[in-house]
Amino acid sequence: MGDLLGYCENRLNLLYENDKMKKSNSISRRDWLAYAAAITCGVPTQRAMATSTKPNKKKSVAAVITIYEKGMHADVLLGKILEGWKQDGGTGPALKLASLYVDQFPDKDLSRQMAAKYNIPIFDTIEKAVTVGSDHIPVDGVISIGEHGDYPLNDKQQQLYPRRRFFKEITDTFVKYGRVVPVFSDKHLGPVWSDAKWIYDRAQKMKVPFMAGSSLPLTYRKPELKLPSGSEIEAAVGIGYSGLDIYGIHALECYQCLVERRRGAEKGVKWVQYLQGDAMWKTIDEGIIPKDVFNAALAAVPKRGNVNVREDPDASLFLFKYNDGFLGVQFMLQSVSRTSVALKLKGQKQPIATQFEERAEPSHPHFAYLLKAIERMVHTGRPSYPVERTLLTSGILDRALTSRVQNGKKLMTPELSIQYQPVDYPHAPMPLLTSYHSRSSAE
Repeated sequence: MGDLLGYCENRLNLLYENDKMKKSNSISRRDWLAYAAAITCGVPTQRAMATSTKPNKKKSVAAVITIYEKGMHADVLLGKILEGWKQDGGTGPALKLASLYVDQFPDKDLSRQMAAKYNIPIFDTIEKAVTVGSDHIPVDGVISIGEHGDYPLNDKQQQLYPRRRFFKEITDTFVKYGRVVPVFSDKHLGPVWSDAKWIYDRAQKMKVPFMAGSSLPLTYRKPELKLPSGSEIEAAVGIGYSGLDIYGIHALECYQCLVERRRGAEKGVKWVQYLQGDAMWKTIDEGIIPKDVFNAALAAVPKRGNVNVREDPDASLFLFKYNDGFLGVQFMLQSVSRTSVALKLKGQKQPIATQFEERAEPSHPHFAYLLKAIERMVHTGRPSYPVERTLLTSGILDRALTSRVQNGKKLMTPELSIQYQPVDYPHAPMPLLTSYHSRSSAE
């Protein structure tokens, strides 16, 4: 894992130096395959050895988190800073954890144990964590993980994590001490739209280098799928699973990271609607959603038993129309156990589909690739990819859940006219000729 991430890092540095993240060239398939073959055989190639470099100096980060338990997001991100990519004491990112703020301490809390082991101070306020108890900001970045813990639900079944409060207190500290550093905020912004927009607007106003989002756009794809920018996509269907809020954002981020590659880049979403039952399946039966694209997406994910998806009482659909006329289609099915996206490309007879893999071992490796993107932002001062993707998916999800409590009303969404230019940023390369087993992951 360490060598592989080092390779990714080197390739990213080349992209950055050559294109300054404005017109990044695609990483060649030849490079990925050469390195994957080396990993498979256990013998690094000359190309692989030549590219496995690391930044010379570690940058320090403060962490602001809800809870720290084994397998939770704080563990699978911060644990890799403390204990290496595999969380086994080996090589890790070029980051060091300077301080912690922990919002809740449940019975299975690991924060105190890990802080004592690695001599990390835990502070009782976010300001003290960001300043490491001093009269200035000595850290190079902040990682905010407002995920997991005992927080209330609203009437849309959104868990009201304190992400806005975390970001406000982090940036209030920037104002007070006159220094801005990069910030990563885990998963969707918000989760309610007013919070998501407030966070984004404040980051823009203060010129905070800012990233957010899911780990799954960066995970392994089964089969491997890299879509060139400017692709002519005629249709796309996403399939997700589990809770609509907690996993709906993962599914939408996976969907968006592919459909944003369509010709014309991204201009936002015109309307959003939630459907279920007969109204949902009618969209396929009447040809609104191409049946072959839905079937391709369904074939890419493992099923829970032999349940017919049409007999799934909790199945639902987020349907949305982009401003360029493209139809967004995100199914949430409880009869499957993974996330997939299928695409129909112009000039190709058959749809193509991929599953966004979630592996439990070693230590949820897709989070290592998310941490690599965070590490890069902290070192360069530039987001590795646009936060607008997560702003848009946060808005789609919030509006879909709003439509749900309004009995499937189609909601016009001028506030989601969010424009951005996608960039080339690599996901985890799929090793060749190796066996693997998908297991349950931390939500």
